[in-house]
Amino acid sequence: MKDTLRHQGLRNRLVNTLIKKGIQDKNVLEAIKRIPRHLFMDSSFVDFAYQDKAFPIAADQTISQPYTVAFQTELLLLKPNAKILEIGTGSGYQTAVLLEMKAKVFSIERQKELFKKTKSFLPKLGYKPKALIFGDGYIGLEEQAPYDGIIVTAGAPFVPKPLLSQLKIGGRLVIPVGDESQIMTLFIRKSEKEFEKHEFGDFRFVPMLKEKN
Repeated sequence: MKDTLRHQGLRNRLVNTLIKKGIQDKNVLEAIKRIPRHLFMDSSFVDFAYQDKAFPIAADQTISQPYTVAFQTELLLLKPNAKILEIGTGSGYQTAVLLEMKAKVFSIERQKELFKKTKSFLPKLGYKPKALIFGDGYIGLEEQAPYDGIIVTAGAPFVPKPLLSQLKIGGRLVIPVGDESQIMTLFIRKSEKEFEKHEFGDFRFVPMLKEKN
């Protein structure tokens, strides 16, 4: 598992691209600058790892475009030690970004093959989430609630109510909502029953599937 000066140079270039696209949170940019994204990818795509594109990984899933990762993470307004629930561990790249930003991460993946692979891979890079769970993201993780933030990394056809109910007051849910394409949506919990909603344009994600696979 090599991370060379060349890779670091490519990451610096990627960060400059993200700045040009409007990412401003210095902590998000620093996290992306530090993480060896090429190690999270299939070897046949390693040469493209620092392009601002999504690429296939195992189990018909993708590693999200870096801009999308940065955009979603920025919306969380992360503070150190924030308690975050991630729906869709995938390759673990988004998980690593959250951990680099000193969040306490609980992450759910419903693809068994991907879950096993990422669970054994993340610790090799020194990334240790609080919990990595094989389960259904639609129901969240009630036993660890409430959360400062919840991030969903797959396209949800609707907003699962359990995710809203597992937010702290003041907590933020970042979720791409829609079928063919998704609108990036932010919910901020204002009180027990009141949520503020913001929408941020079109994105494309693999679908958030309900049953465990």
